[in-house]
Amino acid sequence: MPTTTGATLAPPAVHRKTTARVALFDLPLLSAQILTECFRQFGIDTISIPREQSSRLQSEKFEACVLPLGENAGSIIESARGSASNSRIIIYGLGGTAQDAMRYSKLCLNAVFHEPLERSAAMKLVRSTRMLVQHEFRRYVRVPVMTEVAIVLADGSRTTATSQEISSGGMSLKGIHVPEKGNLIEVSFSLLTLPRVWVRGEVTWKKSNKSFGVRFDPTDERRQRLKDWIVGYLDA
Repeated sequence: MPTTTGATLAPPAVHRKTTARVALFDLPLLSAQILTECFRQFGIDTISIPREQSSRLQSEKFEACVLPLGENAGSIIESARGSASNSRIIIYGLGGTAQDAMRYSKLCLNAVFHEPLERSAAMKLVRSTRMLVQHEFRRYVRVPVMTEVAIVLADGSRTTATSQEISSGGMSLKGIHVPEKGNLIEVSFSLLTLPRVWVRGEVTWKKSNKSFGVRFDPTDERRQRLKDWIVGYLDA
């Protein structure tokens, strides 16, 4: 608008939020199209990257990456997270067998899109994890991450499961041998930069699909290490 001296005031600077980007690495065309539509619903951009351009996962900044859980998935995940700018990248797997998911759980996959990829299921997973991709951490207290969890029951018996989501107060898991609701257990697991941690808990729910939930014992002081890791993960 004009001033008394005839000069024109510059319009106020507009600070636009950086759009989150998801790398679609070596995905089949139909899967890439479905995921592009799903992420676009939440204002998230996708960039298709062919296998021969895998070095882009180290040279460019991405908030997340979707890749097939094939034989070479481990090296791709390690390459992406080996970049300083992508050390906290959210990793989605596509397809693969249950053995593949368990093998790569040691690299802390965040979530898996199952094949054949269905639009409704893909949308549900994107919706439940988008806040991490968009760095809206304060509104998202649960971290979706897949890692192998060792479980010791009160009678000394042992089993293993795979985590689905983890918070400072508990975790959801999926396994073959599911403890009964109300069982007191001790879980142990490691998470990227967090060495193995042990926490007491109680099974608070279970479902027919072999998933179950554990609430950590609030009096277990060892839980603080996990809480500190989650705070650091979200603030990084």
